Amino acid sequence: MNPKQKTILITGNRKGIGRYLSEYYLEKGYNVVGCSRSSSDLSHKNYIHFLCDVKKEKEVKTTIRSIKKLNGGVNILINNAGKASLNHSILTPSETVKDLFETNYLGSFLFSRECSKQMIKSKWGRIINFSTIAVPLDLEGEMAYSCSKSAIEKMSRIMSKELSSYNITINTIGPTPVYTDLIKVVPKDKVEEIINMQSIKRFGTFEDISNVTDFFISNESSFITGQKIYLGGL
Repeated sequence: MNPKQKTILITGNRKGIGRYLSEYYLEKGYNVVGCSRSSSDLSHKNYIHFLCDVKKEKEVKTTIRSIKKLNGGVNILINNAGKASLNHSILTPSETVKDLFETNYLGSFLFSRECSKQMIKSKWGRIINFSTIAVPLDLEGEMAYSCSKSAIEKMSRIMSKELSSYNITINTIGPTPVYTDLIKVVPKDKVEEIINMQSIKRFGTFEDISNVTDFFISNESSFITGQKIYLGGL
C-alpha cells in the first residue's frame, strides 16, 4: 500500500455495494481496506482484507490498530456493513431486533468511534454511514430495520457536531432498493411498492451511490457535515 495515498476503510465489502465501492476507489488510486466475516477474493496491490465481525468490539479495535500499523491509519470510513429484515412488528422476534441493532447501529458506531480517534490526530477525516429510504417512508414490515438505521442517522448528526473542530465530516446516504443480496429477502411486490413511492421510479444503481460518496469525501465538501441524502426522491 502507498502511504502517500488516502486510505478508505469499507466495512461489509465482500460483495454488493461494498465490493463495488472497493473496486471503484481502487481504480481511483486510493488505498482500500475491507472487512467482513469471511474472506474476500478481491486482489489488488493497494488492497488489504481483514476478517472482522462489526458487532464485536474487540475485533473492531484489533482491525483499526492493525490498519494503523500497516499504513498510518484510516482517512475515510464507509460504514457499509448491514442487515435487513422484513417482519410485521408483532411477529418480530426479539433476537431479530437485537441482531439488526448490533450489526447496523452498533457496528457503525464502533467503527466510527475507533476511526475518529485516528482522524482526530491527523485533523482530517470523512465518515459516511448508510441509512435507507425505508426510514422516511415509514414502511410497514420494516420497523426493526428502519429503527436501526434511524439510530445511525441520529448518531451521525451528533458525532458530526462533536468532531467538526477536527475537520472531520460525518454524513449519511439513504439508498433506494439496489439489486443486491440484501434486497433479495424482500418480496418482489414490496420492492415495487417502494419504487412506486419514489419520485424517480427505478432501482438505484451502484453508480448512484458512488456519486454521493464522491461528493461527501471530496476536499470541496469540507463544509458539508451532519447531512443525509436519500436517493430517488421522496
